[in-house]
Amino acid sequence: MVQTVLIYSMGEVIGDGLIKLPFIAGLRAAFPDARITWCAGKGETVYAGPLKAVVDGYIDEILTTGRTGAKLADLLPWAKPFSGRTFDLVIDTQENLRRSLVAWRASRGGRFVSAAVQARKAGWPVAVVDRLARLLALATDGSGAPRPLVLSHPDPLAAAKALLPEGPTYIGLAPGAGGKDRRWPLERYVQLARNLEASGRKAVLFFGPDEAADAQVARYAIPTALMPEWNRTDDYPTVKGPLLAIALAGRLTAAVANDAGPGHMLAAGGVPLLSLQQDHRKAVKFRPAARRLELLVAEDYGQGMAALPLDVVDAALQRLIAGVS
Repeated sequence: MVQTVLIYSMGEVIGDGLIKLPFIAGLRAAFPDARITWCAGKGETVYAGPLKAVVDGYIDEILTTGRTGAKLADLLPWAKPFSGRTFDLVIDTQENLRRSLVAWRASRGGRFVSAAVQARKAGWPVAVVDRLARLLALATDGSGAPRPLVLSHPDPLAAAKALLPEGPTYIGLAPGAGGKDRRWPLERYVQLARNLEASGRKAVLFFGPDEAADAQVARYAIPTALMPEWNRTDDYPTVKGPLLAIALAGRLTAAVANDAGPGHMLAAGGVPLLSLQQDHRKAVKFRPAARRLELLVAEDYGQGMAALPLDVVDAALQRLIAGVS
Protein backbone atom coordinates (compact mmCIF):
# COMPACT_ATOMS: atom_id res chain seq x y z
CA MET A 1 0.00 0.00 0.00
CA VAL A 2 1.35 3.43 -0.97
CA GLN A 3 1.33 5.69 2.09
CA THR A 4 4.03 8.19 1.13
CA VAL A 5 4.73 9.71 -2.30
CA LEU A 6 7.56 11.98 -3.41
CA ILE A 7 7.22 14.00 -6.61
CA TYR A 8 10.64 15.21 -7.70
CA SER A 9 11.04 18.23 -9.96
CA MET A 10 13.56 21.03 -10.36
CA GLY A 11 10.92 23.65 -9.55
CA GLU A 12 8.00 25.45 -11.18
CA VAL A 13 7.37 28.95 -12.45
CA ILE A 14 3.75 29.88 -13.06
CA GLY A 15 3.44 28.29 -16.52
CA ASP A 16 4.97 24.97 -15.38
CA GLY A 17 2.87 24.99 -12.25
CA LEU A 18 -0.39 25.50 -14.11
CA ILE A 19 0.24 22.85 -16.76
CA LYS A 20 0.98 20.26 -14.05
CA LEU A 21 -2.25 20.79 -12.09
CA PRO A 22 -4.29 18.03 -13.83
CA PHE A 23 -1.39 15.63 -13.14
CA ILE A 24 -1.52 16.60 -9.46
CA ALA A 25 -5.30 16.08 -9.38
CA GLY A 26 -4.88 12.66 -10.99
CA LEU A 27 -2.15 11.75 -8.52
CA ARG A 28 -4.34 12.57 -5.53
CA ALA A 29 -7.23 10.59 -7.04
CA ALA A 30 -4.93 7.58 -7.45
CA PHE A 31 -3.57 7.85 -3.91
CA PRO A 32 -6.34 9.53 -1.87
CA ASP A 33 -4.92 8.62 1.54
CA ALA A 34 -1.21 8.99 0.86
CA ARG A 35 1.00 11.82 2.14
CA ILE A 36 2.22 13.57 -1.01
CA THR A 37 5.49 15.50 -0.83
CA TRP A 38 6.61 17.78 -3.66
CA CYS A 39 10.33 18.49 -3.92
CA ALA A 40 11.53 21.49 -5.95
CA GLY A 41 15.18 20.53 -6.36
CA LYS A 42 16.37 24.03 -7.24
CA GLY A 43 14.46 25.57 -4.39
CA GLU A 44 11.54 27.46 -5.91
CA THR A 45 8.04 26.41 -6.87
CA VAL A 46 4.78 28.33 -7.29
CA TYR A 47 3.12 25.59 -5.24
CA ALA A 48 4.70 27.27 -2.22
CA GLY A 49 3.64 30.71 -3.48
CA PRO A 50 0.96 31.89 -5.97
CA LEU A 51 -0.57 28.42 -6.37
CA LYS A 52 -0.36 27.34 -2.73
CA ALA A 53 -4.11 27.72 -2.17
CA VAL A 54 -4.84 25.94 -5.45
CA VAL A 55 -2.98 22.75 -4.45
CA ASP A 56 -4.36 22.75 -0.91
CA GLY A 57 -5.55 19.21 -0.23
CA TYR A 58 -3.52 17.82 -3.12
CA ILE A 59 0.03 18.36 -1.89
CA ASP A 60 0.75 17.84 1.79
CA GLU A 61 4.36 19.05 1.95
CA ILE A 62 6.80 21.13 -0.11
CA LEU A 63 10.56 20.52 0.07
CA THR A 64 12.81 23.32 -1.20
CA THR A 65 15.86 23.16 1.06
CA GLY A 66 18.53 20.68 2.10
CA ARG A 67 20.13 18.07 -0.13
CA THR A 68 17.69 17.86 -3.03
CA GLY A 69 19.94 16.89 -5.95
CA ALA A 70 20.65 20.37 -7.23
CA LYS A 71 24.38 20.06 -6.38
CA LEU A 72 26.93 17.44 -7.43
CA ALA A 73 27.79 16.82 -3.78
CA ASP A 74 24.28 15.50 -3.20
CA LEU A 75 25.26 12.37 -5.14
CA LEU A 76 28.17 11.45 -2.84
CA PRO A 77 27.69 8.08 -1.09
CA TRP A 78 27.72 9.62 2.40
CA ALA A 79 25.30 12.40 1.51
CA LYS A 80 21.74 11.97 2.73
CA PRO A 81 19.31 13.45 0.18
CA PHE A 82 15.94 14.51 1.59
CA SER A 83 17.44 14.18 5.10
CA GLY A 84 17.64 10.44 4.62
CA ARG A 85 13.89 10.02 4.16
CA THR A 86 12.49 7.31 1.94
CA PHE A 87 9.08 7.01 0.26
CA ASP A 88 6.83 4.20 -0.91
CA LEU A 89 6.66 5.81 -4.36
CA VAL A 90 8.98 8.31 -6.02
CA ILE A 91 7.99 9.93 -9.33
CA ASP A 92 10.90 11.78 -10.88
CA THR A 93 9.46 14.30 -13.37
CA GLN A 94 12.76 15.84 -14.54
CA GLU A 95 15.07 14.33 -17.19
CA ASN A 96 18.61 14.74 -15.85
CA LEU A 97 20.10 11.32 -15.06
CA ARG A 98 22.47 12.54 -12.35
CA ARG A 99 19.66 14.18 -10.44
CA SER A 100 17.49 11.14 -11.08
CA LEU A 101 20.02 9.05 -9.15
CA VAL A 102 19.50 11.33 -6.15
CA ALA A 103 15.74 10.88 -6.39
CA TRP A 104 16.16 7.11 -6.73
CA ARG A 105 17.92 6.98 -3.36
CA ALA A 106 14.67 8.12 -1.74
CA SER A 107 12.87 5.07 -3.12
CA ARG A 108 14.85 2.38 -1.30
CA GLY A 109 12.39 -0.44 -0.77
CA GLY A 110 9.68 1.36 -2.71
CA ARG A 111 8.76 2.08 -6.32
CA PHE A 112 10.63 4.48 -8.59
CA VAL A 113 9.31 5.99 -11.84
CA SER A 114 11.65 8.32 -13.70
CA ALA A 115 11.24 10.68 -16.66
CA ALA A 116 15.03 10.67 -16.95
CA VAL A 117 14.87 6.94 -17.73
CA GLN A 118 11.71 7.03 -19.86
CA ALA A 119 13.02 9.93 -21.97
CA ARG A 120 15.77 7.67 -23.28
CA LYS A 121 13.31 5.09 -24.55
CA ALA A 122 11.51 5.10 -27.87
CA GLY A 123 8.07 6.66 -27.86
CA TRP A 124 8.64 9.25 -25.13
CA PRO A 125 5.94 11.89 -25.78
CA VAL A 126 6.71 15.42 -26.91
CA ALA A 127 3.87 17.11 -25.01
CA VAL A 128 4.51 17.93 -21.35
CA VAL A 129 0.98 16.84 -20.41
CA ASP A 130 1.49 13.48 -22.14
CA ARG A 131 4.80 12.93 -20.35
CA LEU A 132 3.17 13.53 -17.00
CA ALA A 133 0.28 11.26 -17.95
CA ARG A 134 2.78 8.52 -18.91
CA LEU A 135 4.55 8.79 -15.54
CA LEU A 136 1.25 8.66 -13.67
CA ALA A 137 0.13 5.61 -15.65
CA LEU A 138 3.44 3.83 -14.93
CA ALA A 139 3.16 4.64 -11.22
CA THR A 140 -0.38 3.25 -11.01
CA ASP A 141 -0.13 0.25 -13.37
CA GLY A 142 -2.27 2.09 -15.89
CA SER A 143 -5.12 3.09 -13.61
CA GLY A 144 -4.16 6.72 -12.99
CA ALA A 145 -4.68 9.65 -15.36
CA PRO A 146 -4.73 13.46 -15.21
CA ARG A 147 -8.08 14.97 -14.32
CA PRO A 148 -9.64 18.39 -13.62
CA LEU A 149 -8.82 19.99 -10.31
CA VAL A 150 -11.58 20.01 -7.70
CA LEU A 151 -10.99 22.85 -5.27
CA SER A 152 -11.21 21.75 -1.64
CA HIS A 153 -12.08 25.08 -0.01
CA PRO A 154 -15.72 26.20 -0.23
CA ASP A 155 -14.99 29.94 -0.66
CA PRO A 156 -13.73 29.77 -4.28
CA LEU A 157 -16.77 27.74 -5.29
CA ALA A 158 -19.11 30.16 -3.52
CA ALA A 159 -17.36 33.13 -5.16
CA ALA A 160 -17.69 31.55 -8.61
CA LYS A 161 -21.39 30.85 -8.05
CA ALA A 162 -22.00 34.42 -6.88
CA LEU A 163 -20.18 35.88 -9.89
CA LEU A 164 -21.69 33.49 -12.44
CA PRO A 165 -25.09 32.46 -11.04
CA GLU A 166 -27.26 29.69 -12.44
CA GLY A 167 -29.16 30.39 -15.65
CA PRO A 168 -27.12 31.62 -18.64
CA THR A 169 -24.81 29.53 -20.80
CA TYR A 170 -21.43 31.03 -19.99
CA ILE A 171 -18.57 30.99 -22.51
CA GLY A 172 -15.14 32.11 -21.31
CA LEU A 173 -12.79 34.27 -23.40
CA ALA A 174 -9.22 34.95 -22.25
CA PRO A 175 -7.60 37.49 -24.62
CA GLY A 176 -4.36 37.96 -22.70
CA ALA A 177 -0.88 36.44 -22.98
CA GLY A 178 2.54 37.32 -21.61
CA GLY A 179 3.93 38.06 -25.07
CA LYS A 180 2.06 40.17 -27.62
CA ASP A 181 3.11 37.78 -30.39
CA ARG A 182 0.96 35.07 -28.74
CA ARG A 183 -2.20 37.19 -28.59
CA TRP A 184 -5.03 36.82 -31.06
CA PRO A 185 -6.13 40.42 -31.75
CA LEU A 186 -8.36 41.90 -29.06
CA GLU A 187 -10.85 43.17 -31.64
CA ARG A 188 -11.42 39.56 -32.78
CA TYR A 189 -12.19 38.52 -29.21
CA VAL A 190 -14.58 41.47 -29.00
CA GLN A 191 -16.40 40.33 -32.14
CA LEU A 192 -16.49 36.75 -30.89
CA ALA A 193 -18.08 38.02 -27.67
CA ARG A 194 -20.65 39.97 -29.69
CA ASN A 195 -21.49 36.82 -31.66
CA LEU A 196 -21.98 34.89 -28.42
CA GLU A 197 -24.20 37.58 -26.92
CA ALA A 198 -26.29 37.71 -30.12
CA SER A 199 -26.79 33.93 -29.93
CA GLY A 200 -28.25 34.16 -26.42
CA ARG A 201 -25.11 32.99 -24.63
CA LYS A 202 -23.18 35.06 -22.11
CA ALA A 203 -19.58 36.02 -22.86
CA VAL A 204 -17.29 35.97 -19.81
CA LEU A 205 -14.00 37.80 -20.32
CA PHE A 206 -10.87 37.10 -18.29
CA PHE A 207 -8.28 39.87 -17.96
CA GLY A 208 -5.28 39.82 -15.63
CA PRO A 209 -4.21 42.66 -13.33
CA ASP A 210 -1.78 43.99 -15.97
CA GLU A 211 -4.44 44.11 -18.68
CA ALA A 212 -6.57 46.98 -17.38
CA ALA A 213 -6.33 48.92 -20.67
CA ASP A 214 -7.60 45.95 -22.68
CA ALA A 215 -10.34 45.33 -20.12
CA GLN A 216 -11.50 48.93 -20.50
CA VAL A 217 -11.59 48.63 -24.29
CA ALA A 218 -13.63 45.44 -24.06
CA ARG A 219 -15.98 46.89 -21.44
CA TYR A 220 -16.77 49.84 -23.73
CA ALA A 221 -17.13 47.65 -26.84
CA ILE A 222 -19.34 44.95 -25.27
CA PRO A 223 -21.03 46.37 -22.17
CA THR A 224 -23.29 43.30 -21.82
CA ALA A 225 -20.38 40.87 -21.46
CA LEU A 226 -19.25 39.84 -17.97
CA MET A 227 -15.84 40.47 -16.43
CA PRO A 228 -16.16 38.65 -13.10
CA GLU A 229 -12.66 39.49 -11.90
CA TRP A 230 -13.23 43.26 -12.23
CA ASN A 231 -15.47 45.65 -10.24
CA ARG A 232 -16.51 42.86 -7.90
CA THR A 233 -19.37 43.13 -5.44
CA ASP A 234 -19.40 39.54 -4.14
CA ASP A 235 -18.62 38.57 -0.54
CA TYR A 236 -15.32 36.82 -1.31
CA PRO A 237 -12.79 39.53 -2.33
CA THR A 238 -9.83 37.51 -1.06
CA VAL A 239 -10.56 34.77 -3.61
CA LYS A 240 -8.70 35.96 -6.70
CA GLY A 241 -6.02 35.14 -9.26
CA PRO A 242 -5.58 31.52 -10.39
CA LEU A 243 -7.78 30.24 -7.59
CA LEU A 244 -10.74 32.30 -8.80
CA ALA A 245 -10.10 31.56 -12.50
CA ILE A 246 -10.05 27.80 -11.84
CA ALA A 247 -13.25 28.04 -9.79
CA LEU A 248 -14.96 30.12 -12.51
CA ALA A 249 -13.96 27.51 -15.11
CA GLY A 250 -16.37 25.12 -13.43
CA ARG A 251 -19.24 27.48 -14.30
CA LEU A 252 -18.39 27.67 -18.02
CA THR A 253 -19.71 25.55 -20.88
CA ALA A 254 -16.63 26.22 -23.03
CA ALA A 255 -13.77 28.69 -23.30
CA VAL A 256 -11.29 30.22 -25.76
CA ALA A 257 -7.77 31.26 -24.73
CA ASN A 258 -4.37 32.07 -26.18
CA ASP A 259 -1.26 30.04 -25.45
CA ALA A 260 -0.81 31.51 -21.97
CA GLY A 261 -1.47 31.04 -18.27
CA PRO A 262 -5.22 31.74 -18.35
CA GLY A 263 -5.73 28.89 -20.81
CA HIS A 264 -3.98 26.47 -18.46
CA MET A 265 -6.04 27.75 -15.52
CA LEU A 266 -9.28 27.19 -17.41
CA ALA A 267 -8.11 23.74 -18.52
CA ALA A 268 -7.23 22.83 -14.92
CA GLY A 269 -10.76 23.80 -13.91
CA GLY A 270 -12.18 21.26 -16.34
CA VAL A 271 -13.82 23.46 -19.00
CA PRO A 272 -13.70 22.28 -22.65
CA LEU A 273 -11.13 24.60 -24.24
CA LEU A 274 -10.34 26.06 -27.65
CA SER A 275 -6.64 26.93 -27.55
CA LEU A 276 -5.26 29.46 -30.05
CA GLN A 277 -1.61 28.76 -30.73
CA GLN A 278 1.05 30.63 -32.68
CA ASP A 279 3.05 27.69 -34.10
CA HIS A 280 2.98 23.91 -34.17
CA ARG A 281 6.11 23.35 -32.07
CA LYS A 282 4.67 25.06 -29.00
CA ALA A 283 1.17 23.77 -29.75
CA VAL A 284 2.44 20.22 -29.48
CA LYS A 285 4.81 20.58 -26.52
CA PHE A 286 2.81 22.95 -24.31
CA ARG A 287 -0.80 22.23 -25.15
CA PRO A 288 -3.19 22.62 -22.20
CA ALA A 289 -4.36 19.55 -20.32
CA ALA A 290 -8.04 20.20 -20.97
CA ARG A 291 -10.52 17.32 -20.63
CA ARG A 292 -11.76 18.28 -24.11
CA LEU A 293 -9.46 20.32 -26.32
CA GLU A 294 -9.65 21.98 -29.73
CA LEU A 295 -6.44 23.46 -31.15
CA LEU A 296 -6.09 26.10 -33.84
CA VAL A 297 -2.61 27.11 -35.01
CA ALA A 298 -2.10 30.50 -36.67
CA GLU A 299 0.88 29.14 -38.59
CA ASP A 300 -1.57 27.16 -40.74
CA TYR A 301 -3.13 30.38 -42.04
CA GLY A 302 -0.19 32.75 -42.43
CA GLN A 303 2.25 34.71 -40.31
CA GLY A 304 1.37 35.87 -36.81
CA MET A 305 -1.70 35.39 -34.65
CA ALA A 306 -3.70 37.87 -36.74
CA ALA A 307 -3.61 35.35 -39.60
CA LEU A 308 -6.07 33.16 -37.68
CA PRO A 309 -9.50 34.06 -39.15
CA LEU A 310 -12.45 34.96 -36.95
CA ASP A 311 -14.83 32.64 -38.79
CA VAL A 312 -12.49 29.68 -38.25
CA VAL A 313 -12.30 30.37 -34.51
CA ASP A 314 -16.05 30.91 -34.29
CA ALA A 315 -16.76 27.63 -36.09
CA ALA A 316 -14.35 25.70 -33.84
CA LEU A 317 -15.99 27.20 -30.75
CA GLN A 318 -19.45 26.23 -31.99
CA ARG A 319 -18.22 22.62 -32.49
CA LEU A 320 -16.87 22.63 -28.96
CA ILE A 321 -20.13 23.94 -27.52
CA ALA A 322 -22.21 21.47 -29.55
CA GLY A 323 -20.09 18.59 -28.30
CA VAL A 324 -20.78 19.54 -24.70
CA SER A 325 -24.50 20.25 -24.87
